[in-house]
Amino acid sequence: MKSFFHRGINILFKKNLLLTNSITSGAFMGIGDIIQQEIEYQSKVLPRRYDWPRTARMFIVGTIMGPMHHYYYIYLDKVLPYADVKTVVKKIACDQLFASPATLLCFFYGMGTLEKKTLEQSTLEVKQKFVYVYMGDCLFWPPVQFLNFYYLPTHYRVFYINLATMLFNIFLSFIKHYDQKKV
Repeated sequence: MKSFFHRGINILFKKNLLLTNSITSGAFMGIGDIIQQEIEYQSKVLPRRYDWPRTARMFIVGTIMGPMHHYYYIYLDKVLPYADVKTVVKKIACDQLFASPATLLCFFYGMGTLEKKTLEQSTLEVKQKFVYVYMGDCLFWPPVQFLNFYYLPTHYRVFYINLATMLFNIFLSFIKHYDQKKV
């Protein structure tokens, strides 16, 4: 059993890391959306339990962002290779100043594209929602990233972030969809 487990870990986190990171990024984004939809359904905001096309869009955008996260963390560890507190603070600053805004913009424009919105409509949504999402991002991610950068080796980083993202995506899905007509 132990050998089977170690082979599985090796296949997922060493040989196929990009694929693992991409699929888990999409899957956890979709799961976060399903949880948010369940909250909306239980609160009588949604008339039916799940909007599967919405979840599919979240999955697709998450999967597309997986490679971006994959290569970002590899690059960040090459540029800032240590795990001491000073370096971790620098990595968190890079994450909040560069990676977070880029990720959020990719999310809103990617979702807008899949929702068949015009560039102008997506830009308006970014103007309306970005500040709130980024404020939530700045509260949620620094402590999560401290654990990530201080304790985890590079090849586990994106998977860990994808797990944490599932929780953040409940909030992200709420902000993204709260003002859209319910079917």
